[in-house]
Parts: sequence; C-alpha cells; structure tokens
Amino acid sequence: MALLRKVNQLLLFLLIVTLCGILYKQVRKGTVLRNQADEDATAPGEMDDEIPVVICAAAGRMGAAMAAINSIYSNTDANILFYVVGLRNTLSRIRKWIEHSKLREINFKIVEFNPMVLKGKVRPDSARPELLQPLNFVRFYLPLLIQQHEKVIYLDDDVIVQGDIQELYDTTLALGHAAAFSDDCDLPSTQDISRLVGLQNTYMGYLDYRKKAIKDLGISPSTCSFNPGVFVANMTEWKHQRITKQLEKWMKKNVEENLYSSSLGGGVATSPMLIVFHGKHSAINPLWHIRHLGWNPDTRYSEHFLQEAKLLHWNGRHKPWDFPSVHNDLWESWFVPDPAGIFKLRHNS
Repeated sequence: MALLRKVNQLLLFLLIVTLCGILYKQVRKGTVLRNQADEDATAPGEMDDEIPVVICAAAGRMGAAMAAINSIYSNTDANILFYVVGLRNTLSRIRKWIEHSKLREINFKIVEFNPMVLKGKVRPDSARPELLQPLNFVRFYLPLLIQQHEKVIYLDDDVIVQGDIQELYDTTLALGHAAAFSDDCDLPSTQDISRLVGLQNTYMGYLDYRKKAIKDLGISPSTCSFNPGVFVANMTEWKHQRITKQLEKWMKKNVEENLYSSSLGGGVATSPMLIVFHGKHSAINPLWHIRHLGWNPDTRYSEHFLQEAKLLHWNGRHKPWDFPSVHNDLWESWFVPDPAGIFKLRHNS
C-alpha cells in the first residue's frame, strides 16, 4: 500500500508539472501575440502615406461636404482618407451619396458623432442657431474619432480646395503645438475691407471682457484671432495637452457664466479654441485659408487673387449653394448632384 501511495503521488506530481508546462506555453504565446498587436498599433505602417481629412456632413447641407471632398480628391495625387462625420440618422444617406456618384472612387470612412457628449456644455441661446448644431463641435473631439493617425486635417464643409492638399498636410507644427491655424490678421490686401462691416479679427470680437473669467486670462482684447474652420492638428500633442478636456472646461464655463456669444463673432465653437490655443499654435500659409466669402454678398475678391488661392472658405451667412452669394460659380464647378434629389441649389431665378 505504501508503494502504491508513492506511485500515485509521483504520477500526480508529473501531471501537475505537465499542466504547468502547458499553461506556461499558452500564457507565453498569448503574451507574444499581445505584444505584437501593440507593436502593430504603434509602429509605422500602411497609414503613414495616408492623409486623413476630417469633414462633417450635416443633413441640411450635405452637398457642401460632397463638393469639398470632390475638390480635394480632384486636385491631388496623394492618398487621401476622408473621415466623413455625421449624426446617426444621416449615415446611410452619406454612404449613398458617395457610392452612387462620381465620388465612389474615394477612400473614406463614415464616422458617427454622438451629440450626447455635448450635454450640459452648450448654451441654448444663440443669435445664429445653426452654429449650435452638434457637428459644429466635432473639431473638439478629433482624438475620439480619429485614433490611428499622428497628423490630421480638419475642414469646415463650406470650403473648396484648389491646391494640392498635400501642401497643407506638410505644414510644420512647432514643438509643443497641437494645431496650426490661419490668423485673422492675415487678410489679403486685395479684399475690400470696408465692405466687411462687423467683421471681427481680434479676441474682443469673441470674448466678453466684462466677465472676470475672461479678464483673468490676461489676454489683450486686441490680440489677433484665428479661424478654426481649417486647421492641421498633431494628435499626440492634442492628447498630451488634454486639449479636448480644456475645450470642454470652457464650454461648461460659458453655460454657467455666458462668457461669449455667437452674436459677437464667428460662433460658440470659435471662442473656446481661441482661449485654449492662445499663444500655442502654429500658422498655416494664408493662401490655404482665403475666407469671408460668405460674409457679404456685395464683397468680391479679384479673379486673379481667387486663382492664386489654395482654399476658399464661405464662412458667414451667405453660402454658395444659396442666394444671395458671391463667387458661387467656383463652388458649383465642384458640386456633386444628390442621387436622392434632396439637396438642391437655391439661386435667384
């Protein structure tokens, strides 16, 4: 009996050793696979040669995004990956428009934006309600939507690109800068400034300097503002500096204290960015953001200057698909008809 007991103990010991060996191999194999996956996620790969461009496609103005995409794709040989952002009820329409039109050849991803992230962060009152649309704040949340790229281009939908988008993507961002914008003081001398009544190009036009929270920032009211409708972003710096959290902080403070209003300047999305990026942003070539084409239907650029421009932006109320507007012929040349027949150009007949 004693001998049998010893044999059983020996067999049990060998069984345990064998099981431990098998378990070790499985754990070791799993660890190696996870490490390889981690390396694949962070190491340079096929995405290095892609230029990610983020643009929103809102329900009532989806034709704008499609025209912008068409102009970008048609003027470059670069490998563009379009991130087309929309709300849930528009995603199928976005896909249909792209896949049933001349845009079917583009490389794209459709991204859903959940407006619930804005709960408690946006004041309901506004002189321009369209500026409170959820997609207007997508630019605040780029790292949550785009997680596989180091550098990203963000564009408003009311733009047309006439140059090679590769040039904009190659914009140099200074060390420690999370984004590059075009300063509003870089307005071209060829524009008739006298007609741009009410145009703001300083912080005074966007922030309420009567409020203590604004005064305490120590930013001069005469500081040149910038337009966040076109920018290049470094996602690593954006996340490192917690830019999204900073922007949300100033959104919440505005809800509580009404620090800025869309009736002052370019809208409630501009003001938080002016605060967060003050003194900490690089510059893009001014020709890559010729704006205010939608400010006044009586103000026009010279045709020669428009030909030199790399990007045209109809920011303001007067959009090129509507009436009245200026230089709408330049926009219409890139218009992609809506396969569903919903979006139509509205011009004076």
